[in-house]
Amino acid sequence: MIILGLDPGLGTTGWGVIAADGNRLSHVANGQIKTDPKTALASRLLQLDLALTDLLLEYQPEAAAVEEVFVNSNPQSTLKLGQARGVVLLGASRTGIDVGEYSARTVKKSVVGVGKADKDQVQAMIRILLPGVKLAGADAADALAVAITHAHHRKR
Repeated sequence: MIILGLDPGLGTTGWGVIAADGNRLSHVANGQIKTDPKTALASRLLQLDLALTDLLLEYQPEAAAVEEVFVNSNPQSTLKLGQARGVVLLGASRTGIDVGEYSARTVKKSVVGVGKADKDQVQAMIRILLPGVKLAGADAADALAVAITHAHHRKR
């Protein structure tokens, strides 16, 4: 099963594709979709949607997983994150595939074993779980962690 993990953000959306064969996981690809903060919001959301569509067409995942929104101290940032997340959820579900949603705590617990793990611990475990992976950045690493979480939870 090919699984697309997504870590949504308006400035940078991380993505990661893994293959799950039973308990065996392997890395397929990962990267980041970046939008220009000087561009209008609607254009940035469209750019995100178009890039996601390209990913879905290229890798043809059978499932996708998205990290849930956390609320931060800046309401404007939270709103923009929510809008980017909406584009990601719509884009992934448009293909008819199953789309899972996981909190950051669930992702960390699933990958590292501890819900309060830091980013370095998550990245270290991704390198162990997906040998030879070259991470395109922190957001791509988070997206791979979301995909791994979905692979673990889909069996339940």
